[in-house]
Amino acid sequence: MTDERTADPADTDASGEADDVFTYNGGRVDPGESVNIRYGISETYLGDPVRIPVTVVNGQHPGPTVFLSAAAHGDELNGIEVVREVAHDWDHTKLHGTLICLPVMNVPGFLAQERYLPIYDRDLNRSFPGREGSTSARRMAHRIFTNFIEPCDLGLDFHTSTRGRTNMLHVRADMEYGDIVRLANAFSSNVIIDGQGPSGTLRREATDAGVPTITIEMGEAHRFQRSLIDRALTGVASVLAEFGLHRESSVHWPGWRILIDDTDEKTWLRADAGGMVDMKHGRGELVREGDVICTITDPFKEEEDIVSVEAPFTGLIVGVLENPVVYPGNPLCHLVGLKPETRTALERERNNADPLLSYLE
Repeated sequence: MTDERTADPADTDASGEADDVFTYNGGRVDPGESVNIRYGISETYLGDPVRIPVTVVNGQHPGPTVFLSAAAHGDELNGIEVVREVAHDWDHTKLHGTLICLPVMNVPGFLAQERYLPIYDRDLNRSFPGREGSTSARRMAHRIFTNFIEPCDLGLDFHTSTRGRTNMLHVRADMEYGDIVRLANAFSSNVIIDGQGPSGTLRREATDAGVPTITIEMGEAHRFQRSLIDRALTGVASVLAEFGLHRESSVHWPGWRILIDDTDEKTWLRADAGGMVDMKHGRGELVREGDVICTITDPFKEEEDIVSVEAPFTGLIVGVLENPVVYPGNPLCHLVGLKPETRTALERERNNADPLLSYLE
């Protein structure tokens, strides 16, 4: 059964329901139902409602409740397509549990194709868990968080790099928590970056509220990148298999994995000169210490004014500049070091017709 409803948090809350009924402030979704909701979280300057799209798929069988969220930054589009395809293209007739699909959380930013809320440029992904009676961003975050995040057992939050940069697909997770270790490994990315995350991010605040959550970084803003979307869908399927929501599926092993923590070498290389950048390596590439990652030139390209940026250590390029112009101090690439055994495995694969690079793309 599929229904579309318009809900507002001022509506009457359902109460006294069984555990397998999903309730939010304004309605309920029974087992076997799939409901599309336009949920009110704020109002415009004209007093019109600001509503976010939410799809709740409640399986006929009991199981965990999982949220999938995207576009907390309004111009980060890859995750939107991941969440939409899981919600509307996948067969959930045998689903054990409930999926809460939030493809566009920052609707005002999405409509303006801007990263932040176009309301005093506030960052929705620094506003969780939110608070009633606070700023507009925190009020929006509060309504999203209390209705669709806190009731869950785990979560996947999809992001891209900011505009002008691109990331290889990787997971960010606080690996001090056993449930998050299981979740991060189940997503089957090659790279996991360990860290708590900044205060106010959905990942950190959901985890602190008892909902283990990981961030998936993938590609760049303002576009759909099909190869990355497909890789992320593989990761989602693997998570749903690991936690028993799709019991007919299997957990995916990516072939190799790097866990990067605070003891590992990692850095954002930054420009020491302004000019135009010629990148010599892309995301997902292995570079050796001393390799020239890029050069920076002025409009005249005079030999004596060319600045070469070299890798300070052997590592993997996780994120890289896409916009070819920089001021001094602008980031050029995110480089992470590798343990010897991982480096050997990557070099072996790279020398074998570069299957690694096509996989990461």
